Amino acid sequence: MRAFLLIWLNILGYTIQGQSSIPEIQPETIQYKLVDTVKLYLHIYKPQNFNKNKAYNSIVFFHGGGWNTGNYKAFKRQSSYLASRGMVAISVDYRIKTVHGTTPFDAVEDAKSAIRYIRKHAKELCINPNKIAAGGGSAGGHLAAACGNIEGLEGPKEDLSISSKPNALVLFNPVYDNSKKGFGYNRMNGRYLEISPLHNITKGAPPTIIFFGTKDKTTPLESSKLYEKKMKAIGSRCDLFLYEGATHSFFNKGNYFIDTLRKTDLFLKSLGYLDGEPTI
Repeated sequence: MRAFLLIWLNILGYTIQGQSSIPEIQPETIQYKLVDTVKLYLHIYKPQNFNKNKAYNSIVFFHGGGWNTGNYKAFKRQSSYLASRGMVAISVDYRIKTVHGTTPFDAVEDAKSAIRYIRKHAKELCINPNKIAAGGGSAGGHLAAACGNIEGLEGPKEDLSISSKPNALVLFNPVYDNSKKGFGYNRMNGRYLEISPLHNITKGAPPTIIFFGTKDKTTPLESSKLYEKKMKAIGSRCDLFLYEGATHSFFNKGNYFIDTLRKTDLFLKSLGYLDGEPTI
């Protein structure tokens, strides 16, 4: 009977996670930026029974990969789940080194361009411009945190009258320390203070939830604790969840995936982005 049920749910497009299921939502794709000949896209996951007359709260995801590799599918399951819960979830293409020969600074420019594009076109995208969260894993978490904390690093010809700052952050084992103690210092060409979120936290930083493994060797555990301390010192909410023994990129695996996504749901609900109880 259980085997038959699993087959039937797969036919209907559901992915099984323990006792939970996530509808498989196919994204719509639109171009948000053109850099020379490089086209960059938003992959938009919409709620079922999408209503064009509503304004939906949204979350924008950036994939990891050390600013070198990766693609938007890294957050396919999180995007599908949050869309099933009534948000518009968007996974972003940005320039990466192995494809475009670019730097972390170019990636931050693209991340800011993406959020600005979404806010500028909020009406046609049916999105609430005042409830745009940003999230990501590893280097993608860095991009989300950079958008939330860092002034400047904007691309040319950007309309700076429209904010590129998200209203909340959801960070999965993020790289937010670009000093010698953190990650990526040698790629910053002496400019790490400009791009390191940990070193740019100021009053008004968006409410943030962080998921971090205690055995992460990419960014030191102490950086997470310091990030939380700095956030609370300036009066911003910071919910830090530490996972004993977990390593880098743990959040997409097994029960870690379920737990981090459920906590993300509850965090977004507490901020008014979601209604009702988690379905995972």
